[in-house]
Amino acid sequence: MSVSQDVVTFTESDFGRTLQPSGGSTLGTDHAWGSHHFIMGDSVKGGDVYGTFPTQVLQGPDDANNRGVWIPTTSIDQYGATLANWFGVDPAKLGTVFPNLVNFAGLPLPAFL
Repeated sequence: MSVSQDVVTFTESDFGRTLQPSGGSTLGTDHAWGSHHFIMGDSVKGGDVYGTFPTQVLQGPDDANNRGVWIPTTSIDQYGATLANWFGVDPAKLGTVFPNLVNFAGLPLPAFL
């Protein structure tokens, strides 16, 4: 069909897990923010990682609540706006689609060729 440059596959969620087990149990973890995601396709600039990995230490500099709830360095709004821009949303309207976008810099993420 010759459309591989127009197709992208991605994962998206604002769901993650804490480092510390939940409820005093040694099994399982509680809900937290963020996680790792993938963007795949012929138009994707492969091999790049955006954001930084947190310091995975309880009560460390990236722990929001001393249980291993890591503070993300790339927001779901930045990620979504980058994809929306690639999908053809007018850059001037990204703030309407993602109202929290004004709180983050560096758009669009350079994920696409």
